[in-house]
Amino acid sequence: MYIGILHSRIRVEEKLIIEEFERRSIDYELIDTRNVVFDLQRDNLKRFSALLERCVSHSQALTSLKILEGLGITCVNRYSVAETCGDKLNTTIALINAQVPTPEVLIAFTPESALEAIDRLGYPVVLKPTVGSWGRLLARINDRDAAEALLEHKETLGSYQHSIFYIQKYIQKPGRDIRSFVVGDETICAIARNSNHWITNTARGGRASNFPVTDHIHSISQAAARAVGGGILAIDLLETEDGQLLVNEVNYTMEFKNSIEPTGVNIPAKIVDYVINVAKQNHDKTPTNSDEVEELAVGERA
Repeated sequence: MYIGILHSRIRVEEKLIIEEFERRSIDYELIDTRNVVFDLQRDNLKRFSALLERCVSHSQALTSLKILEGLGITCVNRYSVAETCGDKLNTTIALINAQVPTPEVLIAFTPESALEAIDRLGYPVVLKPTVGSWGRLLARINDRDAAEALLEHKETLGSYQHSIFYIQKYIQKPGRDIRSFVVGDETICAIARNSNHWITNTARGGRASNFPVTDHIHSISQAAARAVGGGILAIDLLETEDGQLLVNEVNYTMEFKNSIEPTGVNIPAKIVDYVINVAKQNHDKTPTNSDEVEELAVGERA
């Protein structure tokens, strides 16, 4: 068994995953996107039983996964999952199509139509970039004056990301949100992220504490995971005032260093378990001799 680990830098999470592979004496190779050169005509990376994607950069992850899967490598998570989860609009569409509860979202392309959309939802609303993480460039808009000023700024910035107005209904949270961790068909643990600020990301100072995985949390987390294609995922959940759970976002390269201690769950071990299982499934499907290869080829031609 030989595992590839695609990364753009080695954070605490990657160190913990590497330590888990080494503890089990699993051979692995680090692939640094800052140094790698993919030769699309000549590269043969089929030496990998499976590849674990752990890039910080969404664009590098997406491009690398597209190339690697095109070369026949089984990736965790898959390209289609990264493409869906890495864009909030794609995620929202996938959740709606799967009938998974999620906050109401309106999309507009001009400041004028964005103001109309905001008026329709009612203040406050949350304005988000469709691509981004760690709670960056989120804005809660409380009134018309703030909306006009912010929309003007985004229009002036002029980039592609700022020209799409992703407007989400603001959910009044009880000082926290919930993040659940899904590995395959298991919801391994969950945390509450508490903060006095409306943005509760731990990267922005939110405090993590253990949150029990109830049947409800497991059910909605699995539904969200299936909607985006499954794998190793972190599901961000919002609680409404009447106790309903809504899926806010789904993260495909999840961070977990602040969640191990409060939950008591060895998250990197769960990740490695999953990757090894994927690698074993690939091995079981690999033909063992030339006759089997020929038999498969005939079957494919038929």
